Amino acid sequence: MTSELVLDGVRLPGEAVLPGARGLSGPLGCLNEARFGIVFGAMGAALDCLETAIAYAADREVFARPLSSYQLTQEKLADMALELGKGLLLAVHLGRLKEAGALTPEQVSAGKLNNVREALEIARTCRTLLGASGITLEYPVIRHAVNLESVLTYEGTSEIHTLVLGKALTGIAAFH
Repeated sequence: MTSELVLDGVRLPGEAVLPGARGLSGPLGCLNEARFGIVFGAMGAALDCLETAIAYAADREVFARPLSSYQLTQEKLADMALELGKGLLLAVHLGRLKEAGALTPEQVSAGKLNNVREALEIARTCRTLLGASGITLEYPVIRHAVNLESVLTYEGTSEIHTLVLGKALTGIAAFH
């Protein structure tokens, strides 16, 4: 039995839309590919935010000293650099698994959940380092933060990816 898609009155065989797909495997495979891209894209946004915050902190004078000379600023920058580095390593590791044909949907869920969560936290922290300038479009930070807020939801919410990981860890699905 051949499935078909009707689009504006034109009938297309299912294979023409998603070749080789059976049932939901095609659409879910597309979602997995999109999620894999988000694993990397979120880190790109985080990197741009961090680079912007480092440059801003070096130039911004606060009480006759650069903002980057303060301990709390340096702590925030160091913590963000660590999380960015870990996220990039995770992305590269998942990329290598994908190239080897060994990447699972659960691993992609872990990558999306972690990297979007950490990128959003980096964007938020960078926004605070920029002070009032952090909410203007003069710097890319607020744009990245808003985009990451939407990425947190689409291609599967954090809650869905948490449940996917929970099932992988316990063998029990908490969703039906």
